[in-house]
Amino acid sequence: MFPIRDHNPSQQTPVVTWLLILANIAMYLLTLPQTEDAQMLFARLALYPVAVTQGDYLWGLGTHMFLHAGLLHLGGNMLFLWIFGDNLEEQMGHAGFLLFYLAAGLAAAAAQIAADPGSSVPMVGASGAIAGVMGGYLLMFPRARVDVVAIFVIFFKVFTLPAWIMLGLWFAFQIFGGFSISSDQGGVAYWAHAGGFAAGVLLCLPLFARRGGPGYWARTAGHPPHPAAVYRQSRIPQVRR
Repeated sequence: MFPIRDHNPSQQTPVVTWLLILANIAMYLLTLPQTEDAQMLFARLALYPVAVTQGDYLWGLGTHMFLHAGLLHLGGNMLFLWIFGDNLEEQMGHAGFLLFYLAAGLAAAAAQIAADPGSSVPMVGASGAIAGVMGGYLLMFPRARVDVVAIFVIFFKVFTLPAWIMLGLWFAFQIFGGFSISSDQGGVAYWAHAGGFAAGVLLCLPLFARRGGPGYWARTAGHPPHPAAVYRQSRIPQVRR
């Protein structure tokens, strides 16, 4: 189950969101070739918890956010950033959103290191920072409508959920995954996701308070504060059994 769009895209150009997407794509292409130099660059820029705890490879705390281990890894992360980043950037401003994104990524890395400080498995990906964006989105727009694709083996269906359900389920899966399997075995940094998400909520609290706290929800009904987009229905005819 994954989102494909929300119903309230921002009315301003999300410059930082697009630049972050482009930076991640550029870094992926730079480290994609199966050459010794590309592989060495990827290895040096990844985050190694055991190295950070010993004061080495500290730059990985920031650079790991722009590395991805495959096309699906990159595509999934950028899809989430594109869906949830624009509305927060509109509320925070370009510079504020960039600082928020980087701070959430650092918090996600800290959570993963705290969960397994002796791990030598490299951590890469923007998902911790993007989890922070999702946490902030949940706080600011809990009732925003999000279109979600659910895939059941060979069947799929698109349906609409409030953001609090979709993002709440996602966060619950990360907590469950963190307790049920280690990142070394599963290849997923569950605690980075959970830590980034929680940090996103906390970092967004000052903005939420400035907007009026629960009064902001009352004014906007829990949606981004502008009209919903109108999406055309598919022209593909339905074929019934």
